[in-house]
Order: sequence, then structure tokens, then C-alpha cells
Amino acid sequence: MNNPLLAAERTRGVNYAVRDIVLVAREAKARGKDLIYLNIGDPNQFGFETPTHLIDVICRSLRDNKNSYASSEGIPEALSAIRTDAESRLGITNIQDVYVGHGCGECIELALAALVNRGEEVLVPHPGYPLYSAVLAKLEAVERPYSLLPENQWEPDIDELKALVRPTTRAIVINTPHNPTGAVYSRDILEALAEFAAEHNIVILSDEIYDQLVLDDDAQHVSIASLRDDIVTVTFGGLSKVYIGPGLRIGWSITSGPAHMTSDYIAGQHRFLRARLCANHPVQYAIAPALQGDKSFLERFKKKVRVRRDLISQALGDLPGVSCEPPRAAFYAFAEFDPKIAKDRSLGSSANASAPDKQWVEALIRDTGVVLVHGSGFGQMPAGRHFFRLVYLPSEARLLEATERMKHFMTTSQ
Repeated sequence: MNNPLLAAERTRGVNYAVRDIVLVAREAKARGKDLIYLNIGDPNQFGFETPTHLIDVICRSLRDNKNSYASSEGIPEALSAIRTDAESRLGITNIQDVYVGHGCGECIELALAALVNRGEEVLVPHPGYPLYSAVLAKLEAVERPYSLLPENQWEPDIDELKALVRPTTRAIVINTPHNPTGAVYSRDILEALAEFAAEHNIVILSDEIYDQLVLDDDAQHVSIASLRDDIVTVTFGGLSKVYIGPGLRIGWSITSGPAHMTSDYIAGQHRFLRARLCANHPVQYAIAPALQGDKSFLERFKKKVRVRRDLISQALGDLPGVSCEPPRAAFYAFAEFDPKIAKDRSLGSSANASAPDKQWVEALIRDTGVVLVHGSGFGQMPAGRHFFRLVYLPSEARLLEATERMKHFMTTSQ
């Protein structure tokens, strides 16, 4: 009985590069490197604070003993606020269901688990948020990647999508504003995506967690569910990014579309909801004040982020062999680079020979302490092209220090 306990096969395909890269960072820190973390989009780690009125209501709900289990779908005042916001601000009609989850991530997982059978397919953007790949691997479903490219402003190619559709295709994932590129999809492309979904009878899973973090005046977030009410759309939001509360772990899901098309799917989601009891009860009381209360903090937040976006865009442009389509929203830059630009350096183990971007990023961390995420961690990029993602939430001084270290790494011999 001394045989090793083996993990289930479904775990083999689960990777989450944003946090996996921290293992390399810990090695560098143990050797005395001063680390500059540019790998995770967590505003609270960089001096930004959750709005006081949200903290106050959470504290009050704790003191008022709102510490029991809540309804599986969420407390009534939160559900009402989410629905009202979706209708009035986002323009979504024909809403059939709303529920609150343990972060936006749980809502995404529940929506996929209730929709996709083993072996069925979901169209997923590459690059894209790696949670989708991880969940589909766990469900033993098939991820069918579609390409986003900087020369297309990171927007999908409808012709490519049409070529990818099969009889087993159940859904398409879209994410705008986009992580990791900071792109904001135009109304035209969203209308084309909605038409594509209607033509092929597939569900749209629309991740809109950054919906109010558009930084450019000539860009506007459009919720795809607002464009037509004859297709099934699941729209995701939450408190983590816009409301500067990632650790609050509160997200939500909004299912819209014709009732006869959504009823069984909604019932399936709710079976999962009841099985996991409920999302964090006291924190749910912050949802209504967030959506309906003071948002003056948001402009201050965006103003600081915009300054740092402009700074990092210029600094990246000054690095040899680096180019970056300027991000228009959120707080990520997704830059293309030549991994050969690191003179006379050994780029690590041969285990990463098939992923030069990962090899390069790991060498950068070990040498400089600057923690980035390799682009292939967000989905395989076209052959011969290499990217990295950088978070520009730290202070201007820290961002400049990071890019100076990167420049030194790329231009000097070891």
C-alpha cells in the first residue's frame, strides 16, 4: 500500500500562468532579488483602496449578524440592484435570471458546467483570461481557440469564427474590455458577433468585469446582450475590478434571451447554486451601494490608471524589439517582443524550449526581479510571435524602475 497517490487526469490540463509564475518569483526572492510584481491585476496591492462606503456597509452587515447562510441565488436587494443596473446602464432587456457568485470566477464556472457536456466545444479567445481554459479542462470539454491580433486591434475575425464552428459547439466566450490586451470592442464587431451567435445557435458568455474602466474618451463599452434579445447571453460582472475589491470575492451572472430557450439552462445553473449553498452573505450587502451609490472614486481611480497607462506605453516603446498596441481599458499592456533580445544570456532549462516567451520571462525574473507573465500563458499565440503581459498599477516610479531593469536585461551582456 505504498503506491504514490496520483492526481486525477483532469488536473493535468489546468494551468493559471498569472499565479504559476509566482513560483519562479519566489526562487528569485530567496536569492535576494527585489521583486517588482507586474503579474497580477490586483489594485489593492498597489495602494488603491476599496471605497469607504462599501467597507462600511460590509462591517455593518457583520455587526448586524448577517452571517447566516443566504439564499443560494443571492440576497433580494443585491439581485434587484444587479437587474436594475443591467437594464438601465447596460441596456440589457429580456433578463431571465440573475445570481450572485463567490467571485466572477465561480459564476463563469457554474455557467460553463451547466451548459457543456464532456467533449463539447467552446470558442475561447487567444490571448484570453486563462480561467476559461482551466474550467474547460476540468469539465473535460474542448477549448477551440480563436485568434486576437494587435493588427486587428485585438478584435475577433468573424470569418475565422465561422470556420471553427462544429455541430458540438455550444458557446463563444467574449471579453470586453479585454484581459490581457486592454482592448475595447467596437459596436460593429459586437453586432457581428451577436449575428454570428444567432446564426449558429450558440450561447454568448460575455465577461464584462472591466466594463467601467474604459480609459479613452473615444472608446465606449457596449454590452453585447443589449444589442438583441433573441439570443442567449450570459453577462458576468462583479466587485473585484471596478469597485477595487478583488478579495471580497463577489461576482454575478445575468442570463438574458428568450424564456423558452433559457429555462432549462437556468434550472441547471440553480441546481449547482443550491449544491454549493451561497456566496459570502455579509459582503453581498455591498452590491446595491456599489451599483447605486457614490461613484466619485471611479474617476479618481481611472485618472491615476490613465497616467500610468500613458507612462508605460511610452516606456515599452523605448525598449529594443518591443511593440505594444496601446491599451484602451483595464490596467494591462500586452506587448510583442523578440525573445532573442537578451545578449549572451542562458535562458534557462531546455524544458521551456517550446515556449521561448516563458523561457525569456523566467530569465527576466531571475535576473532582474521584474515579474511579468508570458503571453502563451493566455493561450497559444501564432507561430513565431511572442508576447508578455504587464500590469501598470504600480506607482510611476516603480514602473520606470521596472522598465529600466528590463532595458538593462535586453541590452547588456551577462
